[in-house]
Amino acid sequence: MKGTEKIIAHIEAEAAAEAQTVLAKAAKDAEQIRASYFAKALAEHQRLVDAGKAECEDLVTRQKRMAEMESKKSVLALKQEMVAEAFDEARREVAELPAEKYAAFLARMASDAASSGMEEIVLNERDKAAHGKAVCKAANELLAAKGVPGKLTVSEDTADIAVGLLLRHGGIEVNCAVDTLIEQQRGSLSAKVAAVLFE
Repeated sequence: MKGTEKIIAHIEAEAAAEAQTVLAKAAKDAEQIRASYFAKALAEHQRLVDAGKAECEDLVTRQKRMAEMESKKSVLALKQEMVAEAFDEARREVAELPAEKYAAFLARMASDAASSGMEEIVLNERDKAAHGKAVCKAANELLAAKGVPGKLTVSEDTADIAVGLLLRHGGIEVNCAVDTLIEQQRGSLSAKVAAVLFE
């Protein structure tokens, strides 16, 4: 082999060795870069999975809270409806008392509400015709038993009420309509009625 060929062969061998070294370093660098990006991709994937999981858990928690609130609202509405029905039933029971008991109920109401014993009893048209005299007589007897002059009278007027009566003396009128009395007591009695209904 000639000297020039030897030099060229030597240069080619060195270039090939250098190329192998560069290629090996490039492959090593590429592997390190690939491994680094793979690790970053795995970390980002895990971050997205964790964020998605947290978002789902938050959504489920919010939905559960909303469902619980709706459930409580529905139960409360049902309870209020049942309490209102209990008051309506009480009103119906009073209105449907047998005649004698109903007259006694009105008489007791009049005597309890009377302050002077000189008031007029104002009834609705039906009760005035059916029970007016009996109510007035029984109320006066109850007042007399308490030591109050029993001089109640039945008014010529009638009241626009379903059940109960009004007591009138001069310009003062005491409303003893059952609907009015129930409404006045509804606030304080609702909790007690609910306690009885939902024990």
